[in-house]
Amino acid sequence: MTGTADATSEVSNSPGEALSWGHPAMEVEFATASDGTLRLVRLGGGPGDRVDPESALPLVELTALGHGSGWSGSRFTGTALGSRLRYRAHRTGRRADWEWLTLELHDRATGLTAFVELTSPTGVPVLRSRVRLRNEGGQPLVVQSVSSLLLGGLPSPDALDVHRARNDWLAECRWWAEPLRASVADINVDVHQHDSRAALVLTGRGSWPTDGHLPMGALTERDGGRTWLWQIESPAGWRWDLGEHARGGYLALNGPTDAEHQWRVRLAPGAECTTVPAALALGSGFDAAMGALTSYRRAVRRPHPDHTTLPVVFNDYMNTLMGDPTTQKLLPLIDAAAEAGAEYFCVDAGWYDDSADGGWWDSVGAWLPSSRRFPDGGIGAVLDRIRERGMVPGLWLEPEVVGVRSPIASALPPEAFFQRDGVRLAEQGRHQLDLRHPAARAHLDETVDRIVGDWGVGYLKLDYNIVVDPGTCAPGDIAPGAGLLGHAQAYLGWLSDVLDRHPGLVVENCASGGMRMDGATLAVTQLQSTSDQQDPLSYPPIAASAPTVAPPEQGAVWAYPQPEFDDDLIAFTLGGALLGRIHLSGHLDRMSEQQFGLVRDAVSTYKSIRGELTTAVPFWPLGLPGWTDEWLALGMRVPGGSSYVSVWRRGGEPELRFPLRHLAGRDARTEILHPSTPGAGTAAWDGHGLRVTLPRTPGVLLIRLTS
Repeated sequence: MTGTADATSEVSNSPGEALSWGHPAMEVEFATASDGTLRLVRLGGGPGDRVDPESALPLVELTALGHGSGWSGSRFTGTALGSRLRYRAHRTGRRADWEWLTLELHDRATGLTAFVELTSPTGVPVLRSRVRLRNEGGQPLVVQSVSSLLLGGLPSPDALDVHRARNDWLAECRWWAEPLRASVADINVDVHQHDSRAALVLTGRGSWPTDGHLPMGALTERDGGRTWLWQIESPAGWRWDLGEHARGGYLALNGPTDAEHQWRVRLAPGAECTTVPAALALGSGFDAAMGALTSYRRAVRRPHPDHTTLPVVFNDYMNTLMGDPTTQKLLPLIDAAAEAGAEYFCVDAGWYDDSADGGWWDSVGAWLPSSRRFPDGGIGAVLDRIRERGMVPGLWLEPEVVGVRSPIASALPPEAFFQRDGVRLAEQGRHQLDLRHPAARAHLDETVDRIVGDWGVGYLKLDYNIVVDPGTCAPGDIAPGAGLLGHAQAYLGWLSDVLDRHPGLVVENCASGGMRMDGATLAVTQLQSTSDQQDPLSYPPIAASAPTVAPPEQGAVWAYPQPEFDDDLIAFTLGGALLGRIHLSGHLDRMSEQQFGLVRDAVSTYKSIRGELTTAVPFWPLGLPGWTDEWLALGMRVPGGSSYVSVWRRGGEPELRFPLRHLAGRDARTEILHPSTPGAGTAAWDGHGLRVTLPRTPGVLLIRLTS
């Protein structure tokens, strides 16, 4: 969202009956309720979707010390300060392909001003919101929570299903749905003359923002099909809650709060703070809303050539070297990866380890290559071999941690590390750098400039394998959650500066697989690790759900065929990555000629379709997969072009038919692109459904449909 404003207007008077803003794909309307607060009364749709202001919610809810909730309960609604904020002015404009609106709300009692900053990419039904607070009063104010986006006036919880996603190590992106009424009971409001205090609340805590759950969710109207899909773009804590208000549903999206994350900010007179952004996508169903969110993610992220070229990456770790690289082991892998069609080769963990027993975990931090592992020519000889074979060299790095036995732990000042009550924190034998401190930042700048600038490395896999909860209290922090968010945002700022200095560098975001799959980080990095899952039979539900988190060109899926696999299992593990980003691994150097041909054919197939994935949007013909589903399917729809469907069979009957609604009633030609061996399965389109046979398990097909 950069560029000069093409148009700007400012209004300082009362909004009157209504204030409208947006574009044809995202029409927004505001009105003033009887209590004087400005409220969002229409989002998308036509005039008939406008709700009564009394059913909507104030634009901002917040709490501060001495200014708590208006009534008791765990819901994030009805706050004392939120009910006092009054409209003061608004400004509109356009920057590049984004429409923007800033609404200015003011509380006379404290002097607090809230700037509600709304943006939307033109033509995309997604609203992005964040709130900036400024203390224009004469006394300090300690803020404990601030909403990023509030939406009331939704249909009754009786008519809504809520979708959420468990996100655990080795079991990422597990979506499920249930009626909202299962969590928010009908208490008979007519009898009590009051809304329920119940709420469905989901939070993410600590320095792994996607550990436990994705910072996402969706509401689907059971009969009408409308969907409201959201993500909270926080690299640290977050919270969302759903409940009932004025007989309708409501949604509240927040970053970290005092109650859940020990987040507080002291605003001195004249000081400001800004919430993390939240984005809300609309659609006529879950797939349509996810398509809109995919387009938004492409619009909001940092531009980079990798997003259009989608090079194939070989990484030596998964089920292969597993953190034990040496020159002797790497050279044949490099040759085989190049022959298979890889374009990048990443040496994963262990390249810095000079210990005889592999005990590097609590001694990392200097990031210098091992002479024991690379005795002849050092690591430079390995990197040169990668370049000689026509690939770009990459290295694994865990920049934010310093082992307790590392010389860096004593070389940097204590203030450069996470601390609480004056004590430097340690987790699993490691200290955590605080990227707000100049010494920590200088150390990492020197490290990356050496690896990228001096050694010529063009790919960094940035990992993060500890979790700190609730955070750090450096000088100036009044609560550890605020320190954690400050560091996380500083880390992304540091990473942006690295990419400014090295614009050709490709960065993969990893945190024990998918423990950091948040929208804030994905907007800066080029690739996203989806899992550390080592079982090829367990990866399909992760691969099929990965596009809910990242566009296909950013979602890195492991494909680790092995010489001990039969042909079906080789095809199965390769097929899971063909609608995302191939992260090739496996002992390719030990394969037979026939096995290696299967790998080479899959990589060639991927290269033939990857250009279309850069604009494709996902859909799920069988719905989002369950962890133990026997049949799974992921589709990619290319605007104005072909549709691709990956189908996996892990059990059940050998034949399945399912609809593809966007092709219903039309002729379509089907092609099986993967696997290349005959007899793996069949696919036929009958005008309304796709009939697939997979005679053996495990089985996979990649099918192209051209209408």
